[in-house]
Amino acid sequence: MKMLVAQKILFLLCAGVSLAHDFITSDQLKNIEDRLRATEETLKELKTENEALRSFTKASSDKLESIQAENKAKKVAFSVGLVASGPQQLGPFDTRTTLLYKKIFTNTGNAYDPNTGTFTAPVNGVYFFRFYAHAQTSDLMAVSLHKNNQLQCSVYSQKILNNANGGNGVVLSLQKGDEVYTQLWENSYIFDDDHSYTSFSGFLLFPM
Repeated sequence: MKMLVAQKILFLLCAGVSLAHDFITSDQLKNIEDRLRATEETLKELKTENEALRSFTKASSDKLESIQAENKAKKVAFSVGLVASGPQQLGPFDTRTTLLYKKIFTNTGNAYDPNTGTFTAPVNGVYFFRFYAHAQTSDLMAVSLHKNNQLQCSVYSQKILNNANGGNGVVLSLQKGDEVYTQLWENSYIFDDDHSYTSFSGFLLFPM
């Protein structure tokens, strides 16, 4: 608005000078020229202010988008069960096998991938993980939690009379992109059904 008003003033002054050039004194002409110069300076100042305002607005918008993205990334939690429905016993396998948990209770942030059974850290931070395993045979039941390719903790049961349950948990410092998953040991069994005895959960405690 200020820019528009200044432009109108400049136009009127120029028109006035053109029409009244033969009817004004040199002092009056000098006064008009001074006013024209002052108006031009005002226009330059307004242009500079507008450019600064645009730069500030863009910087503020970029900062807001960055904060929103950071806050969204901080909301990380998942909890999953081994089978989506019905009873199922897994194993034995010849090698250690990553467990694919198919029943999704919650997956805020979508950091857990049910296709790979892997949680991938979306941000640097400290995370808590907990897993449970269930067995219904007298054979070996053993499951470990891994960070990338490193074993962190395990549950183990063998030669039980009936059913057995095991659970373990750990707090891990993760970098963005680190992977956490559970594996069934070779030559061991695990069981789950609609009651979700076998599960895997984790969440971000705080970012770093």
